[in-house]
Amino acid sequence: CWTNVTVSFFSGGIFEQTEGPVPLVSPEELAFKFAVNNINRNRTLLPNTTLTYDIQRINIYDSFEASRKACDQLSLGVVAIFGPSHSSSSNAVQSICNALEVPHIQVRWKHHPMDNRDTFYANLYPDYSSLSYGILDLVQFLKWKTATVVYDDSTGLIRLQELIMAPSRYNIRLKIRQLPLDGEDTRPLLKEMKRGREFRIIFDCSHEMAAQILKQVRTMGMMTEYYHYIFTTLDLMAIDLEPYRFCGVNMTGFRILNVDNPQVASIVEKWSQERQIPPKPDSGLLEGIMTTDAALTYDAVHIVSVSYQHAPQMTVNSLQCHRHKPWRFGGRFMNFIKESHWEGLTGRLSFNRTSGLRTDFDLDIISLKEEGLEKVGKWSASGGLNITEVPKRKGLNITDSLANRSLVITTILEEPYVMLKKSDKALVGNDRFEGFCIDLLKELASILGFTYEIRLVPDGKYGSQDDKGQWNGMIKELMEHRADLAVAPLTITYLREKVVDFSKPFMSMGISILYRKPNTTNNGFFSFLNPMTPDIWVYILLAYLGVSCVLFVIARFSPYEWYDAHPCNPGSDVVENNFTLLNSFWFGVGSLMQQGSELMPKALSTRIIGGIWWFFTLIIISSYTANLAAFLTVERMESPVDSADDIAKQTKIEYGVVKDGATMSFFKKSKVSTFEKMWAFMSSKQSTSLVKSIEDGIQRVLKSDYALLMESTTIDYITQRNCNLTQVGGVIDSKGYGIGTPMGKIHQNNKIIHIESCSNQKIVKQIKIYLRFFKVATLCLDDSFAHFWHSLNQLHGLHFN
Repeated sequence: CWTNVTVSFFSGGIFEQTEGPVPLVSPEELAFKFAVNNINRNRTLLPNTTLTYDIQRINIYDSFEASRKACDQLSLGVVAIFGPSHSSSSNAVQSICNALEVPHIQVRWKHHPMDNRDTFYANLYPDYSSLSYGILDLVQFLKWKTATVVYDDSTGLIRLQELIMAPSRYNIRLKIRQLPLDGEDTRPLLKEMKRGREFRIIFDCSHEMAAQILKQVRTMGMMTEYYHYIFTTLDLMAIDLEPYRFCGVNMTGFRILNVDNPQVASIVEKWSQERQIPPKPDSGLLEGIMTTDAALTYDAVHIVSVSYQHAPQMTVNSLQCHRHKPWRFGGRFMNFIKESHWEGLTGRLSFNRTSGLRTDFDLDIISLKEEGLEKVGKWSASGGLNITEVPKRKGLNITDSLANRSLVITTILEEPYVMLKKSDKALVGNDRFEGFCIDLLKELASILGFTYEIRLVPDGKYGSQDDKGQWNGMIKELMEHRADLAVAPLTITYLREKVVDFSKPFMSMGISILYRKPNTTNNGFFSFLNPMTPDIWVYILLAYLGVSCVLFVIARFSPYEWYDAHPCNPGSDVVENNFTLLNSFWFGVGSLMQQGSELMPKALSTRIIGGIWWFFTLIIISSYTANLAAFLTVERMESPVDSADDIAKQTKIEYGVVKDGATMSFFKKSKVSTFEKMWAFMSSKQSTSLVKSIEDGIQRVLKSDYALLMESTTIDYITQRNCNLTQVGGVIDSKGYGIGTPMGKIHQNNKIIHIESCSNQKIVKQIKIYLRFFKVATLCLDDSFAHFWHSLNQLHGLHFN
């Protein structure tokens, strides 16, 4: 027969207590007792095993007292010592355990040197190098190019060494900052980060410190969707995040507590029920939550108990620190602990046999949503990062994301996109503005359900990058998050897309040339004589006079041109000649005008002269008609320049662009030789070539020999309303206008700014037609009509005749 042998072993726990009128018991001590009681009550968990323990409390950082307490427990015959947590006390206890070969179990992070000789040591806290890789993998998944690391003490630099060394291996720029030593007022640091536009921040601190930081972050206005915070603490779930759920802030953290396991959830629930503690005012923490240290302590008690049960029967002797006689079964028991495996509250437990560190573990990636903290992914040392849910707001559609929200809109005055409304009344707010972009904004607000406040960009610029890499204009407003959207004729360019996001284009256009219409030569009353040179007109006049005189003389000499004036009177000797001097001139004029006359030559000689004159006038009139048509056509088409190549080849006509605009950036960054030459010319005369605004450029074009390069859509609008201006040449470049949003903004990620939704409803098309044809009183005539009236004006001398 056989009998059940109940195994009983004795373990010790050394835990810190907080100083104060009423010392507080640490979560590790509570979890230690909770685990021991749970094992003793649940006989199916570890049958035939009974745990007894001795607990000693010490003050934080008192390493001498910790050594004394450790020696007291070793004299009682403990098989392992749990704690303490802080490094100075822990190192003192560790050295004693190494000397007497008794396992020392840790549950908090501790720097583990490469040449560490602590054989009798096991730490359930995840290895810092592996944890640092997990943070780095998350940063890379989020495609962060810049980030700020804020650490509490110097040990944070050790914990995050893989991330800190990332710039040398990855395309990541890091800025390292340290929290204030007192740890209370972080607002000066937050203010500095806000001024430096540091929107991606990694906090390495305790969850108690994180709770206080979040409060001050909110007071600084940094709890918005523009910011993304990563907390390295594994106790983010112990912070009261209720005030921040609807702020839109991006908050990500890690969790090792495996709450997805029903058995784990049951134990955590039981822990919370046993710890019904009234909440501390203004602590920012959730009371009764099992922290990571508590969960690790619970797992540590279990894995030591399992190891002791499976180990061969061992005897435990009382050990004395001053004798330096080690426990003869200590090495064997330590090996059992390192070789044991256990599925605990924090997942699978296994140790590195050499270092005693926990290198194989799983971390849940958790993110703050409107429903609270939710698991969005998982990271493991072997499998890396696996994100299961990328969207920030699960189940929300486009219209839900902006419904009932108020946005700040930055824009710039430019006809016909944004204009000040003319009214006899004093207008305020959004009512001051009208135009294409304003109508488009109204339609977007109506569809998506948001309200807005329109603000003109302070410096009156679209946005360009200077030589130092600094931006201005509307782009700067978006980058510094002073505005939520930029609704304006804002050109989508490669450089701008590096710093802000854009919607899909709501209008396509290119770069063209605005120039004044050529001044036509007006010779006044006799402009109809311009098709032929004065010499030809003189020769025609001389030929006319000569032919008329010769015809008169020959008609006088020829007897056939004389006739009886009174044929009814046979006795009359009076004869007459039709070709008098005046009639000879009239004959020449009639022939020249191709109208003929009543005079007909009869003699062969006069007929020959008349035929020669008619042939001459036929050639002259045909040539005049052809030259007149060509003259009028050439006059209409005459322009000093016809294309960008023509402008680049000359220096007489000055040309330029609007300063700090997309057109300027195009020429500045272009590698095409023609455009490089044009930019060299403009940059050499910046004071005169570059204009502050489109209106200034229009005035320069009208008043001087100046050509303005700008967007073709705006030129189309201007030339319709100012008949003295015209577009020269075709389109140089092809781009589009888009709505700008800050980089990484939720509006863009959720595809909220979808101009297609408006296009599908034909809104954009209707607004274009409305502005182009119905919101202006007068339009310039088409070129064909203008040329017709100009031609009549040129020939008014003939009309008078």
